[in-house]
Amino acid sequence: MENMKSARNNNSEEVGSDLSEQIKAATKDNHVRAENTELMLSYQKGQINLQQYKVLLCSLYEIYSALEEEMDRNCSHPAVAPIYFPQELARLESLEQDLEHFFGFDWRKKVIVPAATFKYQQRLRQIGRENPELLVAHAYTRYLGDLSGGQVLGKITQKSLGLSGKEGLSFFSFPGVTSPNRFKQLYRSRMNAIELTERQRAAVLEEAVSAFELNIQVFDDLQKMLSVTTETAGQSNGSPAAVLPSSPIMQLTVGVCVALATIGVGIYAM
Repeated sequence: MENMKSARNNNSEEVGSDLSEQIKAATKDNHVRAENTELMLSYQKGQINLQQYKVLLCSLYEIYSALEEEMDRNCSHPAVAPIYFPQELARLESLEQDLEHFFGFDWRKKVIVPAATFKYQQRLRQIGRENPELLVAHAYTRYLGDLSGGQVLGKITQKSLGLSGKEGLSFFSFPGVTSPNRFKQLYRSRMNAIELTERQRAAVLEEAVSAFELNIQVFDDLQKMLSVTTETAGQSNGSPAAVLPSSPIMQLTVGVCVALATIGVGIYAM
């Protein structure tokens, strides 16, 4: 609740400023919190394995399925149309390519994600039905974050997993964007030109904060699960607590934590 009030205060203090700048101001504290998480720092150090990455792709696939279906369905909405760039930004097809590369042609039968991912999915579908203008907050947070961090994260992942080529790394590639910096300028200008009432603008800022909070809450819950499961495994087989067990629940936990780290890494360059 305090974060929501902060978003409103930032909005009122910056009347007349661009929406993109207002979102950055409203979510500033969330950025700092995400930036200082242990797993995000670990990801930047290249501490990720293939199983973690595969589960990361599953989570991202479910999130982008909801986001892009709602963006497509509302592409003519006055608030969505200006920032609707399916040719340049859509991630679903690239995620499908990566999932097929790692899981095989029947990858759809193997996708598994935690309840927290579905909670985020449900929120996207809810606002798509009831308040499409709020999709602006999620699209900006996800797409520009991934576009900003894509090249760096792609190289880190490629090196960490020992991949010789680009197969399995399609998610990080934006072939439809020749200049990320110029495209981000265009995106922001389109976004800033969206006509919103004062109430709608405040709601978009609150939604941006909510998007971060949903991810941080999931991250915190999974981090607790990670600590408990790792400690239990260490006690049961006499291995150090730092060694991750290979059970499905452990793989799932780590994978989604890495997914949240990915969100954090990319978004700071927006």
